[in-house]
Amino acid sequence: MLRTPRNLLLAIPVTLLFSVACWGQTTSLEGDVKGDDGKPLPNANIKIDRKDIKGAYKTKTDKKGHWFHAGLPIGTYRVAVEINNQERDSVDNVRTKLGDPTPVNFDLAAAAARGSAPGGAPEQDRGLTAAQKAEIAKKDAERSAAMAKNKALNDAFNAGKEAATTKNWDGAIDAFQKAAETDQTQHVVYGNLADAYIARAAAKTGAESQADLDKGIAAYQKAIELKADDPAYHNNYALALAKGKKFDEAQGELTKAAQLDPASAGKYYYNLGAVYVNTGNMEPAGQAFKKAIELDPNYPDAHYQYGIYLIGKATTTPDGKITPPPGTAEEFQKYLQLAGTGQFADAAKAMLQSIGSTVETQFAAPGQKKQAPKKQP
Repeated sequence: MLRTPRNLLLAIPVTLLFSVACWGQTTSLEGDVKGDDGKPLPNANIKIDRKDIKGAYKTKTDKKGHWFHAGLPIGTYRVAVEINNQERDSVDNVRTKLGDPTPVNFDLAAAAARGSAPGGAPEQDRGLTAAQKAEIAKKDAERSAAMAKNKALNDAFNAGKEAATTKNWDGAIDAFQKAAETDQTQHVVYGNLADAYIARAAAKTGAESQADLDKGIAAYQKAIELKADDPAYHNNYALALAKGKKFDEAQGELTKAAQLDPASAGKYYYNLGAVYVNTGNMEPAGQAFKKAIELDPNYPDAHYQYGIYLIGKATTTPDGKITPPPGTAEEFQKYLQLAGTGQFADAAKAMLQSIGSTVETQFAAPGQKKQAPKKQP
């Protein structure tokens, strides 16, 4: 039997950043604004600030007091209305969703009556009891504390992102840890903290590398605890587990990722195949790569790895002739068709030459006639 390579590379992790969490889907907000006289208020400024990542948007009400803003990522927002550069009312923790716009309405007369304008409404305080004034003051203090907490969270997170872009993993980890301490309910913070730990582990060796790897795994566990329906977290967690040689757990997480995200299941099954290869389980690895191809026929790396699996089943005659299973050459040819200059291109050509097959050096555009394949010299 031909010897099979035992150290196929794991697929590149699908890193979950804030912008990826929404899988490219956008949402919208809309509402109506009534002025102090109870009538629709035109030309009022609407400020939309995203809370789970830095992002600010603005729009204005039309002549009927209505406003609308589309193209917003799925997330949590604070929406406020401004008149003459003064914030008059706001709605916090607005969570957008797919489908119809999420409504956010404002009634400035009602806002003034409840004392929600900045600084309250002194001219109305005279008619309030001491208990009512105390309740208003309490709510103002809570609002101010929440805004300060949100600013601290965003500042720490953004500092972590900036450090990560320059591969300053020490700085990124410190900043993300600070963000996590500020608010322990933000799954995206833990996801980025895990990424930073895993990246720093790769730059270290021995006990230090293992310590960072363990911390990264723990951070992914926290992210999944907060958002268990995110397939990218399960995928990245699985790859971290695989690096820590926890293969059984990794396989379970990759299976969950594929179940949660059928459209990307080919990628997850490819990763599952890579995990099996690294455990020396070639048969289930081959089946995983084959499944990845069935789910995504245009996934070049899956074709290459499945070809490697088939090569492992080849037989050799006494005179050294290699006889691979049917379909082996087609897998390497398909890889070259899809990724003629990809990372495995030279290896695929070498494999084809080793089994005496032709190597197509040119591939026609879809619908055009291909040139006759040529043997490599």
